[in-house]
Amino acid sequence: MSDSTSKTPPTPDPDRYFRTDHIEADLKSRSVRSGVVTMTTQIAKFILNLGSTAVLARMLSPADYGLVAMVTTITSFVGNFKDLGLSQATVQRSEINHSQVSTLFWINVGFGSAIMVVVMILSPLIAMFYGDGRLTALAVLLSTGFFVGGLSVQHQSLLKRQMRFGDIAKIDLVSSIIGIGSGIVAALILPNEYEYWALAIMQVTVGIVTAVGSWLACGWRPGWFVRGAGVRSMLAFGGYLAGFNAINYFTRNADYILIGKFWGAIPLGLYTKAYNLLLLPITQINTPIGAVALPALCRLQDNPERYRSFYRMGLRLAVSLGMPVVAFLLVTADEVILLLLGEKWLSAVPIFQQLAIPSFLGTFNMATGWVYTSLGRTDRQFQVNVIISAITVASFAIGVRWGALGVATAFSCSVLITRIPSIIHCYRGTPLQLQDLWDAIGRPAMAAIAAGFVLAVVDRQLPPVTGEIPLIFVGLRLVGEAALYTLFYGGFWLAPPNGKQAISEMWQIRKTLKQKPKSE
Repeated sequence: MSDSTSKTPPTPDPDRYFRTDHIEADLKSRSVRSGVVTMTTQIAKFILNLGSTAVLARMLSPADYGLVAMVTTITSFVGNFKDLGLSQATVQRSEINHSQVSTLFWINVGFGSAIMVVVMILSPLIAMFYGDGRLTALAVLLSTGFFVGGLSVQHQSLLKRQMRFGDIAKIDLVSSIIGIGSGIVAALILPNEYEYWALAIMQVTVGIVTAVGSWLACGWRPGWFVRGAGVRSMLAFGGYLAGFNAINYFTRNADYILIGKFWGAIPLGLYTKAYNLLLLPITQINTPIGAVALPALCRLQDNPERYRSFYRMGLRLAVSLGMPVVAFLLVTADEVILLLLGEKWLSAVPIFQQLAIPSFLGTFNMATGWVYTSLGRTDRQFQVNVIISAITVASFAIGVRWGALGVATAFSCSVLITRIPSIIHCYRGTPLQLQDLWDAIGRPAMAAIAAGFVLAVVDRQLPPVTGEIPLIFVGLRLVGEAALYTLFYGGFWLAPPNGKQAISEMWQIRKTLKQKPKSE
C-alpha cells in the first residue's frame, strides 16, 4: 500500500506574496531582465497606441477630444486619491504581511467607491462649470473607473513588489488592445453627434480589463479588514504621496481647465492632442523603467553605494531613450502631426513645438520621485511640490490670455525655472549628489541637442510640409530624417570624451542579460 503522504501536495507558503529576500540576492540581473521584458511589451504598446491615435484622430474631431478632456481633467484629479498612495506603500515597505495588505485592500475599495459616488453627485456641476450639458453623463460613466481601480490596487502592488513585470506588461498590453478595439468599434457605430463617447468607453474598458487581469495574475486573495494591523505608518506615507499626486495632477492639468473654460473645446482639443502625442513615446519609456527601478531602489535603501549606482543606471537609460525622441519630434513636428493626425490638426504644430521644451526636461521627471518614494520621504516631496505647483499654476493663469500657445509657453518657462532647484532640494540628506544627475543625463542631453540642431539644418533645405503633399511622401521623408537623426545621435553619443566608457556600460548590460537567473 502506497504512502498517502507522498501524494499530498505541498502547502503553499502564505508569505510568498510578501517576501523579497530571494529578489535582493539577484537584484541587478533581475532588474535588467525585467526591464527588457517590460520595454519590449511597451514598444508593442507604443506602436498600438500610435496606430490607434492615427485612426481615431481621423474618425473624431478636436471638439470630441476637448469634451472628454474637460471631464477627465477634473475626474482624474479626484482619482489621485483613489488609492491614497497605498500602492507605493506596499512596494516600499521592507516587511509586510497578509493582514496589512488585506486592510489596505478594503481601504482602497471603500475610498474608490466613495469617490465614484461623489463624482456622480457633482457631475451636473462639472457640466455647469463648462457650460455644456453633455458632460454630466460623461462624468457619470467615467466615475465608475474609481471603483474598478480600487479593486486592483493591491494586486498590482504585490506584482511589483515581487518584480513580476512580465505579468504586469502583459496585463497592460491586453487591456490596451481590448480598450482601443472597443473605442474604434464605438466610433464606427455611434451617430456623429455622439462619437465622443468612444473615448470614454475606451478608458472604462481598459480599467475593467486591467482589474480582471491583475486578479488572475496575482494569486493573493484579501482577507477581512483588521483593526490594529499596523498600517498607520503606511497610511501616513501614502497620505503624503496621495497629496503630492493630487497637487501635481492639478498643476499639470490646470492648463486644460483654463483653456477649456476661457477658449472652449476646439483649442483644448488641439492642446491636449499635441501634448498627449508628444508625451506618448516618453510615457512608454519612463513607465516601464520606473516600474522596474523603483522597487529595486526600495530594496537598496540601506546600501548607499549600490543605491547611487542603480539610480544613475536607471536614469541614464530613461533619458538616453527619451531625450532623442523629444528632440526629433521638435524638429519634425510638421511631418509628425500631418502623418499621424491629418491636415485638420496642423494648427496644433506651434503648440506641439512649444511643449517639447518641458517634455525634454520631463524625460528625467523621475529623478526626484524615485528618491522620495524609495527612501520613504514623501512628506518632503509633498512640501516642495506645493511651492512648484504655485509657480506653475500662476504661469498658466498669465499665459491663458494668449490662448493655448500662451499656456504652452508659460509651461515651458515654469519648468525651466523650477526643475534644477527642486532636484537640489531632493538630494539633500540622501546618498545622491548633483554630480550623479549630470553623470546620468549629461551625455544623452548634449548628444540629443546636437543631433537635433544638425537635423534642423538639413530640414531647412527641404520643401515645407503642407496638406497638399501625399502622405506616402511625408512618411518616407520622416523615415529618412529618423535614420539621419539616429546616425547623428549615435555619433555624438560615442564621441570623446568617455565614448568608450559609454560603450563599456552598454556591454555590461548585455552581459547581464545573458546571465541565467539565480534560483529562488
